[in-house]
Amino acid sequence: MDDSQAQEAARLLHAAWRDTALIPGLPESCRPQNLDDGYQIQDALEALHDAAVVGYKIGATNEAVQRIFDVDSPFFGRLLQPALCSSPATIPAGKVILHIIEAEFDFTLKEDLPPRDGSYSQDEVMARVENLIPAIEIPDSRYENWREAGMAQLVADNAIASLLVLGEPAQNWRALDLSRQSVTVRVNGETVDEGSGANVLGDPRNALTWLANTLSARGMGLKAGQIVTTGSAANVIKVNPGDTVVADFGDLGVTEVHFG
Repeated sequence: MDDSQAQEAARLLHAAWRDTALIPGLPESCRPQNLDDGYQIQDALEALHDAAVVGYKIGATNEAVQRIFDVDSPFFGRLLQPALCSSPATIPAGKVILHIIEAEFDFTLKEDLPPRDGSYSQDEVMARVENLIPAIEIPDSRYENWREAGMAQLVADNAIASLLVLGEPAQNWRALDLSRQSVTVRVNGETVDEGSGANVLGDPRNALTWLANTLSARGMGLKAGQIVTTGSAANVIKVNPGDTVVADFGDLGVTEVHFG
């Protein structure tokens, strides 16, 4: 894909985001044919948003989510400053189209993880982590049928990153087996799903390490102060305007969002 095609695709996606509009898909003239094309468009889209990158989201770390997207590996997108909300959060009516949520383990960094020739070990990555935060990701897409858009178009659409609701940093979490940490999702007080850290590439730490090495291989890196949301620990939950969602991570904390 040449630069003019990537720029054309990025402009179309940015206009759709700006207008809260849906498009059937990117036209053949600038449709990404592979992941490299998708990330090239995502790079161009970042510049058009003119907002600080405050971290990254990882998508498709959960097997159930991989089945939805018909993929067999994760992908990443940028988190932009306007995406971050503090729990309990209220999402105004019309802010998102899809109304879906994912309960996720998030990490914040206290030191950089710059690109390098060799891979990072999980111990190296975790030594640079400051906090673990329970969170609710609220993805959104500009495609009329996001489930059938294909991985390359999803990546181009910033991996359908939209909003991220952050709880309070967890306490005394480092010695825990996060693969066994349970997560319960309640909608309007009723339990609708349960999951665990094992759904996130076996352990949320694995997902963070995957991202550090994937970014490094692309000549990118993670920076101190950035946040990474690691993918859905439970199923993707469809909600409706007026619903209140609680993601309960047990001793690690609770995160809440209300949809106006």
